[in-house]
Amino acid sequence: MQKTPKGVRLEHITKIYQDPKTKKEFAAVNDVSLDIKPGSFVTLLGPSGCGKTTTLRMIAGFESPDKGEIYLGDEAINALMPNKRDTAMVFQSYALLPHYNVFDNIAYGLKLRKVPKADIERRVMNMLELVELQGLEGRMTNQLSGGQQQRVALARALVVEPGVLLFDEPLSNLDAKLRVSMRTEIRKIQQKVGITAIYVTHDQSEAMSLSDEIIIMHKGVIAQKGTPHDVYYRPASEFVADFIGEVNFLSGNIISIKNNTAEVSVEGVSISIPCAEHATVGTSCKVVLRPEAVSLADEGVLPCTVTLSTFMGSYQYYWAETKSGTVKITEYNPRNKKIYKTGDKAFLSFESSNLHIL
Repeated sequence: MQKTPKGVRLEHITKIYQDPKTKKEFAAVNDVSLDIKPGSFVTLLGPSGCGKTTTLRMIAGFESPDKGEIYLGDEAINALMPNKRDTAMVFQSYALLPHYNVFDNIAYGLKLRKVPKADIERRVMNMLELVELQGLEGRMTNQLSGGQQQRVALARALVVEPGVLLFDEPLSNLDAKLRVSMRTEIRKIQQKVGITAIYVTHDQSEAMSLSDEIIIMHKGVIAQKGTPHDVYYRPASEFVADFIGEVNFLSGNIISIKNNTAEVSVEGVSISIPCAEHATVGTSCKVVLRPEAVSLADEGVLPCTVTLSTFMGSYQYYWAETKSGTVKITEYNPRNKKIYKTGDKAFLSFESSNLHIL
């Protein structure tokens, strides 16, 4: 890849649609601003209808914003047609040409750009090596596996040397095991090439494993943006906490705050928890506790009753009932640990540093 990767900037982007049933207008994307750094891998993550795909399509040029401006590098691109933008898209359906072989599929964009034949040959062969499809250039695409087809689609997008590479849920048609290996390959290739990548998915594990930054969308707006570590351990809302992985919510009351630490009463037990600026003394709060951050013990912080105990191989999975409700527990490497049975009385044991106040 010869070209320098480009950043993407969205300034107050809004996209209005009309509901076909009610005829009422609604904002699929509502006043979204983003600044994506050159060479970074950013994932737009969220449930169906949150606005992530519409945002991607506006960057690609397949949709036009009703308000706001999109910049690629320093260039405003709202008025540019998709083929005039320095972007390339990898589609969910691969969108390969069935009557072309692998070589011609990858070369298609270069031929449209009237690249010299010798350069096409060199660049396509380099791409085949990058995506590990050497020797398959003469194969028809219907003779390839799903993973191989996805590699062809990736090579076809990369070969035109775009400033930004866009991914529209590219792995959703693959089986679970292949999805894991392909996301590793995509990340490896992106880092090797150094290209800016914007990736859309509703799969949390995909987003966590691929991204430098995750942008979580909800009802057309950005619910939170940050590193995978940030959004997992310091979710900004109950929606984000619940959407990223499994989570428990404990009910608490903030008794006092000192040196960025809150004393929180949870089921009558006072617990010191690192707190954010928005925490206010005398208010009730939700406390986030991840299942892998809590264990069962004969002595601990909060009393509970075990209502489910399931051996899952690498971990023992529990449900435990407390005054706050059911708490899910993932106890890894249970072989030499005490196994609690359904109906057993126990305590929840956890480090307060692993808690997060919403």
